[in-house]
Amino acid sequence: MARMTEAETDPEPEIDPEPGTDPEPAGGMDIQAVMDHLPQRYPFLLLDRVLACRPGESLTAIKNVTMNEPFFQGHFPGRPVMPGVLILEAMAQATGVLAFETAGRRPENHSIYLLVGVDRARFRRPVGPGDQIVLEVTYRDCRRNMMRFSVDARVDGALVANAELMCAAKEIKA
Repeated sequence: MARMTEAETDPEPEIDPEPGTDPEPAGGMDIQAVMDHLPQRYPFLLLDRVLACRPGESLTAIKNVTMNEPFFQGHFPGRPVMPGVLILEAMAQATGVLAFETAGRRPENHSIYLLVGVDRARFRRPVGPGDQIVLEVTYRDCRRNMMRFSVDARVDGALVANAELMCAAKEIKA
């Protein structure tokens, strides 16, 4: 009977991936992939991760809200509340990612998606430090090169804001 060496009996050690290369579930995106889709950067990048993306259908993304957000310094001292317009901006950024994926375009093709319309926006409860906003984007249609989406923002399953957003592609100079 052959004797197995230690190298043959020990499984290969798992190697941790390099930072920023964590595997994502199907359709998910880490922060680097999100940044590859959006021109915004700190402190205005308001998406932390895409959990799922189905081009032409839907996208789910998250924004982790921390006390370190610069807007909490003045909104409001002693009772920090995320400004509704920034919740709306997070929604718009999520629609931008889904728009790129739906159109099969890439930012490196010298294009950007701009917010061109907001309808039926409602803010239902305050968002503060420690909350995680889950953004659920649904693609509605495309008319005259403008894509329309409905977006729900939830914290702990409760609806905090919702709106219908429209965006359009714009070519940019290299």
